Amino acid sequence: MNGPDLTKTLPIRKTPSLVVSHSDKIQNSLSLSSFSATPPPLNKLLPLPVAMEAYREKARERERVGESSMAKGSIGISVTLSLLLLLPLLVLETAAVEKNYELKKQQRYRNAYATMMYMGTPRDYEFYVAIRVMLRSLSNLHVEADLVVIASPDVPLRWVQTLEQEDGAKVVRVENVNNPYRNQANFDKRFKLTLNKLYAWSLVDYDRVVMLDADNLFLQKTDELFQCGQFCAAFINPCIFHTGLFVLQPSMKVFKDLLHEVEIGRDNPDGADQGFISGYFSDLLDQPLFHPPSNGSKLNGHYRLPLGYQMDASYYYLKLHWSVPCGPNSVITFPGAAWLKPWYWWSWPVLPLGISWHARRHQTLGYGAEMPVILIQALIYLGIIAMTRLTRPNISKLCYRRSDKSINLIHTILKMIAVWSIVAAYVVPFVLIPHTVHPILGWSLYLLGSFALSFVAITALFLPMVPVLAPWLGIFGVLFVMAFPWYQNGVVRALSVFAYAFCVAPFAWVSLVKVMASIQAAVEREAYFPKIG
Repeated sequence: MNGPDLTKTLPIRKTPSLVVSHSDKIQNSLSLSSFSATPPPLNKLLPLPVAMEAYREKARERERVGESSMAKGSIGISVTLSLLLLLPLLVLETAAVEKNYELKKQQRYRNAYATMMYMGTPRDYEFYVAIRVMLRSLSNLHVEADLVVIASPDVPLRWVQTLEQEDGAKVVRVENVNNPYRNQANFDKRFKLTLNKLYAWSLVDYDRVVMLDADNLFLQKTDELFQCGQFCAAFINPCIFHTGLFVLQPSMKVFKDLLHEVEIGRDNPDGADQGFISGYFSDLLDQPLFHPPSNGSKLNGHYRLPLGYQMDASYYYLKLHWSVPCGPNSVITFPGAAWLKPWYWWSWPVLPLGISWHARRHQTLGYGAEMPVILIQALIYLGIIAMTRLTRPNISKLCYRRSDKSINLIHTILKMIAVWSIVAAYVVPFVLIPHTVHPILGWSLYLLGSFALSFVAITALFLPMVPVLAPWLGIFGVLFVMAFPWYQNGVVRALSVFAYAFCVAPFAWVSLVKVMASIQAAVEREAYFPKIG
């Protein structure tokens, strides 16, 4: 059959530029975003093989994009599901850790060292500092027991938070026990709330509790006390045990009975915890001496503690060293006068052991709270000395001669001013110094302050320097004599202080006479009373 050769008429494969152009159009037309339902014109259709190849290439590209998107989506879903599954576990684990931490914080051991804190005395802050030092001393000894503070409701919240957060103590708030002995003739008001110590028997979460006063100084670990019986205490008096440290087994039955005895007014010689508890356990003197079992077991019954657990500081002053053969030398107590407790800066060198307490405070709590006040006072005293040296005020300009009667009155007033200014120079610095600073800082600041104020009186009233500063020199000398570290025993030390006072007394008297004569001469000086023109 003769006919036209279509391959020659339409040489498609010989026009690559046309094929490429139409292929691009096919690819664009096959994209999902530009697909149209209207068919393209016939003159723009490509041959079938070329169109099919372009379609297959586009399909493979879409498949690759889809697989990639599915893979990314699968990864995202997997991560999300994993987080959703892990989140409850993390929350539960965190809650468990916090709960365990709180439990450990509140009660980690079966035994406890406890003390009490109440308000209403002039020395509340000093006892607060003493309690903190004692608690930190116990922590530094790594005792295996909780630290508990039995606090009255009026203890400041910031103190409670400090005890809990910084000192690691568990604070138990209690209502004050009504003291029916407060109207006794010999009652000391500072002991009004000491019966709160009875709350130690209510700490029934513990097997044993060692109840402590704030004036205990621990020399070593005393955890063996938790092996003692239901009640144990030491006798520092031949007939009366001391309630500054005692061991007890908590019991609500005993606690309620103690409160009942308080309500009915059981005989109490001093109206405080000492007389009440010693009367309640009146048979302790007849009980055996405590010796901790070597196997670590707990004893039953009542026991006397060896003196080494309550070494009275007054025993130290006889020989200036400890020698207590019965039991370990573990705890020092300071049951003396309240104004000579070891945390007061003036207690040393009057009582040599005060420096030991401050050494323990320096190791544990430090003196950061008092240092700003110390620095400010020191700068003020130095400024007073400098200003007095530069300016010499003349009080005579304030006085004028009027009549003989007015002159006599002025003489009397000036004498009183001079005397009281000298007295104030030695009293005011003592009052202003923070009570619980280190003794060396306290005495140094006191000597600086008394010198500065004495210098003002000397300059303003034209008084002789050495006689006015005689008390200052005497105080410095007696501090040196008392602090001398090489005495053989306390008797030699006491005799040395007495000899110093005996030798200084004549000089003090002569200085006093000279000062009074100088004051008399100063107020009678004509220059002080110029006539009005």
